Amino acid sequence: MTEPHADFESVWSDLQGVAFSQGYLDAGGVRTRYLHAGAPQPGEAKPTLVFLHGSGGHAEAYVRNLEAHAEHFSTWAIDMLGHGYTDKPGHPLEVRHYVDHLIAFLDAIGAERAHLSGESLGGWVAARAAIDHPDRVDRLVLNTAGGSQADPEVMKRIVTLSMAAVENPTWETVQARIKWLMADKSKGYDDIVASRQKIYRQPGFVDAMRDIMALQDPEIRARNLLGPKEYGAIKAPTLVVWTSDDPTADVDEGRRIASMIPGARFELMPGCGHWPQYEDPKTFNRLHIDFLLGRP
Repeated sequence: MTEPHADFESVWSDLQGVAFSQGYLDAGGVRTRYLHAGAPQPGEAKPTLVFLHGSGGHAEAYVRNLEAHAEHFSTWAIDMLGHGYTDKPGHPLEVRHYVDHLIAFLDAIGAERAHLSGESLGGWVAARAAIDHPDRVDRLVLNTAGGSQADPEVMKRIVTLSMAAVENPTWETVQARIKWLMADKSKGYDDIVASRQKIYRQPGFVDAMRDIMALQDPEIRARNLLGPKEYGAIKAPTLVVWTSDDPTADVDEGRRIASMIPGARFELMPGCGHWPQYEDPKTFNRLHIDFLLGRP
């Protein structure tokens, strides 16, 4: 008989054995939480990599990727502006606000240039940063990235699930928000749920989530969307990662994004939803590291 917790997935066990730090720094006046692995040794230089999570998310989206990437990169996963334990500015958040915070973060860690890898909202922000600040971005990874379309049903679903989870952050409402991201609905994702539940129970987080949800408003979203002109302006070598079971957009949309970016590479990860870096970290880490190191 299988033990009931034989396959329990723990954030801590994902990080056990990993030399990492958690902390806060000032990024343009914004107290910003980070996870960091791959600190260079004396006399050693490592390129900087920044992971950016999705709407309503937090740095723990990348707990299964820090160790593999730390070998090659000074690797950072941050709570983006208004998210997690990073400061909440108290106004609706548009893509330029996230980009400004990201650039301030790069300044704070002394990184003139960095690889950017963003999932969902994080991909939207990373793409916009590559467009507006080409001198700061080495290589770009767009992982089930948002920002290319406005699907009313998807937008409504994101708002409904997200607001339910913060207005009444029970185990069930938060778990429903997490499971929506995943292809495998049989798992409980208990540790990720517990981490997010604590975040959502912070005082004032209902208002913070309303600000985060601004990009699901049709009018606000329309002025932030990226099209052929914007994607076509990306100069950084780019990898677009999509999945077979992404709940926000089908494979064709991922291919369409890649087709608009000069020279972009497209990779499809089967059996994954909106978090391929978490659901299949072995495959994701291999594809991701090979691309960032310029391997064919």
